Amino acid sequence: MFNSLSDRLTATFKNLRGKGKLTEADIDGTAREIRRALLDADVAVPVVREFIARIKARALGSEVSQALNPGQQVVKIVNEELVGILGGQTRTLEFAKQPPTIIMLAGLQGAGKTTLAGKLAAHLKNQGHTPVLVACDLQRPNAVKQLQVGGERAGVPVYAPHPGVSSEAEVPTGNPVTVARDGVAHAKEKLHDVVIIDTAGRLGVDQELMTQAADIKAAVGAHETLFVIDAMIGQDAVNTAQAFNEGVDFTGVVLTKLDGDARGGAALSVASVTGKPVMYASTGEGLKDFEVFHPDRMARRILDMGDILSLIEQAEANWDRAEAEKMAKKFADQEDFTLEDFRAQMQQIKKMGSMKKLLGMMPGAAGMRQQLEQFDDSQLDRVEAIINSMTPHERNAPKIINGSRRARIAKGSGVHVSEVNQLLERFGQAAKMMKKMASGGGMPGMPGMPGGAMPGMPGAGGHGGKKKAKGKGKKQKGKSGNPAKAAQQAREAELQRSQKRMDGSSFGAGKNDFNPEELNLPSGFEKYLK
Repeated sequence: MFNSLSDRLTATFKNLRGKGKLTEADIDGTAREIRRALLDADVAVPVVREFIARIKARALGSEVSQALNPGQQVVKIVNEELVGILGGQTRTLEFAKQPPTIIMLAGLQGAGKTTLAGKLAAHLKNQGHTPVLVACDLQRPNAVKQLQVGGERAGVPVYAPHPGVSSEAEVPTGNPVTVARDGVAHAKEKLHDVVIIDTAGRLGVDQELMTQAADIKAAVGAHETLFVIDAMIGQDAVNTAQAFNEGVDFTGVVLTKLDGDARGGAALSVASVTGKPVMYASTGEGLKDFEVFHPDRMARRILDMGDILSLIEQAEANWDRAEAEKMAKKFADQEDFTLEDFRAQMQQIKKMGSMKKLLGMMPGAAGMRQQLEQFDDSQLDRVEAIINSMTPHERNAPKIINGSRRARIAKGSGVHVSEVNQLLERFGQAAKMMKKMASGGGMPGMPGMPGGAMPGMPGAGGHGGKKKAKGKGKKQKGKSGNPAKAAQQAREAELQRSQKRMDGSSFGAGKNDFNPEELNLPSGFEKYLK
């Protein structure tokens, strides 16, 4: 959603790079471009004015003039001020000392409250809570049914004593206030520690909506009231947020549809105007497309600095620890990396969500935005289909896959033979690289890395990849600059010399008595000693 704003700000900061000193004209020009970028992103005008005023005040002070790199200091100031208008600190739910904790959702119709209720329930369930959903939206057609489907997907029970209406022509039955009160009583009886109440919305702000939402909040004594707002509605978001804040006094904001292509100024305006923090963000239709809103991380994304912390958290939440340990052991033992392993790793990555979204969290993602937009997540499914069309033996020994086997695999997976060839070629290169790294050789062909200049390796400088003559040009290991390591090298060299003097063998034993098993080598390494 913030792609356009991010591109504009990144382009603005490029003009400051390399300048040893910033003049007042430089700062005015930068502030002017930032103002235009924010207004184009539909950020509320009062928010933009305050934001630019703070940036100019700090940029014209000693904070920038005395900095070694003034351009970077301006970026730092903009980042800090962005964090400020996004809410400052990360705010999470405050749970009641005496369960259940009651959370009420409020907002306009179409903002995504019902979908969000299921996502929030799934999120809390994964944290070890036992939530229950209460259907108080009895006016929108099929709202109760939608909540029941969402609860089923999340594996969370739904309290819905009234079916609601199925069309606009039907007259709603049941009292939402009574349903909410009975839902809390039901939660206490069934020992649920969290109650999530889905309330009705309207196409616009009206007194009836506010009265009903306020009555529900008063009847159940909600601990948290979350205002759900569509991040794509632009400037009107501010007026709507102010109206709901006055009507129900919400405690936090949830932004939905952050995966849209609108300008997204609502996200940068609501927290600043209402003084209430953005707590969660919804980024898609799936149950997992939901995340805690971190102002500092969102600011870094907008400024194209990446969001590595969120990436790590997603990996920790979705990665199979046993599978990771298995692969680590296999890597340490220098065992061959197979297509079976590749498929398992790819399935682990797919659990983390959209590949496009994950790559977008990397620093500098704006520079490859065009490639990211063209990337199709279904390509991973095609690769998995190709591997699934192979026999177990073929997956573990890809070298046996000849022309006829490739044709069969392509037909079984519904792709062209060229795609099978490309997969096997890329896999072969990756397997060689991993084997090289596992043996301590570093990245092949990389100067300055161990193995980057190894004789006999492609890309090794000065040898063209040819083998050296046996016994010639053999270099002694250089003495380390580390005193402790140098002393260790000296002790090892002296030990080898004394062993050679004893019986002429560098291993201290005759050739016929040599037993590789005594060296405790990694699995599979003995083949190199034959």
